Amino acid sequence: MEYFNDFLSRVINLLSEFLFVFNKTLFKIGDSEVSIGTIVVFFASFYLLVIISKNVRLLLLNKILARSKLKKSFRESLANGVRITMMLIGTIIIIQAVGIDLSALSLLAGALGVGIGFGFQKVTDNLISGLTILVEEPIKVGDRVEVGDVSGDIVNISLRSTTIVTNDNISIIVPNSEFVSSQVINWSHNNRIIRFRLPVGVSYNEDPEVVKKLLLEVADENPNVQKEPKPKVFFDSFGDSSLDFRLGVWTSTYTDKPEFLKSEIYFAIFKKFRENNIQIPFPQRDIHIKSQPK
Repeated sequence: MEYFNDFLSRVINLLSEFLFVFNKTLFKIGDSEVSIGTIVVFFASFYLLVIISKNVRLLLLNKILARSKLKKSFRESLANGVRITMMLIGTIIIIQAVGIDLSALSLLAGALGVGIGFGFQKVTDNLISGLTILVEEPIKVGDRVEVGDVSGDIVNISLRSTTIVTNDNISIIVPNSEFVSSQVINWSHNNRIIRFRLPVGVSYNEDPEVVKKLLLEVADENPNVQKEPKPKVFFDSFGDSSLDFRLGVWTSTYTDKPEFLKSEIYFAIFKKFRENNIQIPFPQRDIHIKSQPK
């Protein structure tokens, strides 16, 4: 019995020392004392807040909003907005619950706000641009676009950025402000049928009508060229070394891979011209040398 009492006394002493250290004030924020216990409770509560907000976002996105007729990009933005709101409100509640006076943080928040305001100008710009995109819909998921040096298919639009996948299967994250402040080419804004114009040059010795006929045959024989609208041949200009034409073809299958279709057609044009003895010229220069009188 004496051994048990001694053991119990040691346990109580250890708990007392632990609680003393746990509740020992490390520093003060205004009139609020911050201890190890305060920090532990804060981070444990914040971790639970992150888990709960994440699950609420998934519930909204996959269960509730999935039943609505809202577009996917808007549903994702709405679910993300709810999570961010929960995180902000939850963090304020946790800070007050652990006994930290928010008024003591106001001066610090004001100083940080100025610095953060400058640092987050781009973020704010992208968020506003994201809302503009979601409302006006100049672009949408699935569109084929060119913005700056980036060309590819849009796979995701969030409030801050848009994800574009190139033909090389590389994902590029583009800030939303680029789609509002820069010129954007949307190849599939109306539909997925677009026209390509391929330049072709032939010798001045060739008959333009024959060239037109052969080019239309090439377009008609390619399964990836639309029958309607019909392909057209444009007599573009009298070049320095060639008669310049443009073959206009419509396609819906190679909207995202225009170089594939161009390659197919140029291979077929070269073969068709060779079979019909059509000359493809190359730049030439005549040099006349005059001898000076002695």
